[in-house]
Amino acid sequence: MAEQYQVMSNQLGAERAGREDIVPTAAERERLRALAQRYAGVAAGEEMQARKRQWRALRDLKPERPMILFETLTVAGFLEEGALACENPYLRNVEHFFAESLKHYDTVGDDIVFEPYFQLAWRVHKTGYGVTIVEHHADDSMAYMSNFPIKDPQDLDKLQPRSFSVDRERTLGFKDTLEDIFGDILPVRVGNIDKFFPDMGFNPFAGNNAPLITMDVFKMMGYESMSFWSYDHEDAFRRLLDYLLDDNIRFIEWMEREGLLAGNTDNQFAGPSGYGYVSGLPEATGAPARISDCWTWCESQETNVFSPQMFGDLFLPYLAAYANRFGLVTYGCCEPIDDRIEYIKKAIPKLRTVSVSGWNNFEKAAEALGKDYVYCRKPKPTYISGGLPDWDGARAEIERTWRCTKDQPVEFIVRDVYDVQGDLSRIPRWVEMTRRITGAGA
Repeated sequence: MAEQYQVMSNQLGAERAGREDIVPTAAERERLRALAQRYAGVAAGEEMQARKRQWRALRDLKPERPMILFETLTVAGFLEEGALACENPYLRNVEHFFAESLKHYDTVGDDIVFEPYFQLAWRVHKTGYGVTIVEHHADDSMAYMSNFPIKDPQDLDKLQPRSFSVDRERTLGFKDTLEDIFGDILPVRVGNIDKFFPDMGFNPFAGNNAPLITMDVFKMMGYESMSFWSYDHEDAFRRLLDYLLDDNIRFIEWMEREGLLAGNTDNQFAGPSGYGYVSGLPEATGAPARISDCWTWCESQETNVFSPQMFGDLFLPYLAAYANRFGLVTYGCCEPIDDRIEYIKKAIPKLRTVSVSGWNNFEKAAEALGKDYVYCRKPKPTYISGGLPDWDGARAEIERTWRCTKDQPVEFIVRDVYDVQGDLSRIPRWVEMTRRITGAGA
């Protein structure tokens, strides 16, 4: 049974377009070559080399300054209507990557990094779990509801070991097409998969290696069953967690055996929009990598309603068993960690970066992380979203963060801004304000 859901989609419809040969028109070829030329020029500049050094210093826990990133791929209207010209959906995905990256570089003013190559993810297919997860999505938002197919402990008998396959012919065929178009300008690499943006050609998060265990538990049974099963059917609940841990380990080991895993110590996704530049792991060369040479990202937003002790006893051992196979780990997304960080630090000795969202006590998190971890501050997107941005609130949040982290490795990464009411000037304004408060000159 084919897996019937995905976490995100860039909505460009590439996978729905079929498997026809990709023959670029003269206009598409010219458009992509022009974008690749400009992208390669920026990537080769001294500014990018300086930023790589600064990101690496941060991940090495010897920061030169705070680092700043603003995720623009979710912002409605960031690429204006008519910005994309390619008709072929696969080539349009590539155009999307170039166009968004270059507009980001030109307008945002943060510490984005371009690498002198184009990253293409492998086309990997997985069979289903044995139960069908169906998501019902809202028409005008990311909201969705799952059918929650695991209703009672007997449903666990339906679970089956998944199998994995890679379409090398299709992936390498597309690589050949891109190399024919702009390979003399910008090399094309293939490696990893993008669990969040699966459409071919637009893979901003290739290399995150996330297990997403508790996310899948939620999609299989929902919050109510998660809460009750942890008391009423603990053995069955652990059986489900065992199954998902085994599935994720088998998958990442399969990726390694097949030579599909690539190093992510570059601008590939090593956490929630974070970079992987670090001295302690091998350089990302595009060659097949070992699991122990890579970053992974773990999070557990779905379990923030459980007590720290229960989280530490029931869920964390599964996340740690997966994470500790990797070279370094970044932990967390939007969930609060200030009440459970000591459990996480003890369970995951390879922890290096920790996400601190707006649902945390900033000072408590700073004290717990000290200089031994990167404090990855996730500002609240609501301050600059919607019709009435709250600049006083945004400023106070950054000032409060800076007061308790200015002597620590710290980065500011803005995510989940979806609607700025067409006022894109809010984005560079936020970046400039944060640079001014923290003294993080470009």
